[in-house]
Amino acid sequence: MTTVEEKPAPLAASPDPADVLRAAAGLHDLIDAHGAENDRAGRIAEPVVGALYGCGAIGGFTPRELGGSEMTPRQLLDLYRTVSYADPSTGWVTMALAMATGLAGAFFDRDTAEELFSTPRLGIAGQGTRPGRAVPVAGGHLLTGSWSFASGIKHATHLHTAAQDTETGEPRFFIVPVEQVTFDQGSWDVMGLRGTGSIDYTLQDVFVPVNYSYHTLSIDPVTGGDLFRIGIGNYASLNHGPWALGTGRRLLDELALGVRATAGKPGAPGDSESFTEQYAHAEVKLRSAKAFLYEVWEEIEASLAAGDGVPVRLETLNRVALNNATFTTHEIAQFVYLNSGTTALRQGTVQRLFRDVHGGTQHISSSPLIMRSAGRELAGLAEGKRWVHFNLS
Repeated sequence: MTTVEEKPAPLAASPDPADVLRAAAGLHDLIDAHGAENDRAGRIAEPVVGALYGCGAIGGFTPRELGGSEMTPRQLLDLYRTVSYADPSTGWVTMALAMATGLAGAFFDRDTAEELFSTPRLGIAGQGTRPGRAVPVAGGHLLTGSWSFASGIKHATHLHTAAQDTETGEPRFFIVPVEQVTFDQGSWDVMGLRGTGSIDYTLQDVFVPVNYSYHTLSIDPVTGGDLFRIGIGNYASLNHGPWALGTGRRLLDELALGVRATAGKPGAPGDSESFTEQYAHAEVKLRSAKAFLYEVWEEIEASLAAGDGVPVRLETLNRVALNNATFTTHEIAQFVYLNSGTTALRQGTVQRLFRDVHGGTQHISSSPLIMRSAGRELAGLAEGKRWVHFNLS
């Protein structure tokens, strides 16, 4: 806690969501120019990270009272889709940092949140799906475990990680300064999404004060509005759905550029009626996936505005819409790769996007297991069941 002599710095004024969206769109050339470098370095280039913090993109999920813009869900869809179009790894890191940071602001008590958000360029990242051990002690917990997939952690000041209270069984998210975490810097040797730097990390009996954690199923925010009443399991499509849509859009646009450049040459795809028919189908599929995802979030927003929660059926459709967006983009990536010739085989934008898409399909939120559970609920075979994170129980 701060002393009288160490008062937190004043919280920044909340930016208007429309201004943040315009600023993020204006970063396209900067983000795009560093995409290949991100892929090689295993992290997002500092000029890009600084610009994302500076324009308010990382604060898009943060309560207004704490200096964020607290966007609506569909505004966040627009934000993440825009950044992911410029570079999928940058889009992934943006949504990972934004969500973990904003949730701490919403569910910490107000004094703790204000203390935390006085941190210069605050960013919180980590893993939330596999719990470690949290042993209760006086004033807090001793946190122990090993985790993977800490997307965005190389650009964060604090870690967000899940652990289970060993006495109560309660699952909680814990926020820890990165200086207290042991990172395996060489663990992110992957095919796609290399730029995210989603390295592994461990904690061993690290003390976390009780006010620096909150229940993973929290839906009653201390600070902030409807955005934080949605529930952690429903945020997956808010993050990964627009990531898939932005990446899919970029793939189709890159293919169109390549086709126009080779028009009239022997064997050029653009001269094939079969190709143009398939391109039209791909366009329809991508736009349909976008419409489905946005429609579901429009209904969620309306339900929350009416004072209701998110019904189980909407939670189901939310997960189905994410799976649809992810695997529609996967299908588009195959189409683009096959019709880009050796351009896709060599290092370059198409090859990188193709690899990134395959990285994105492996996230647990798009697992086939979720679709099997969703099918049971949609068919009326799961009465009385509810979604807990990624499980219908």
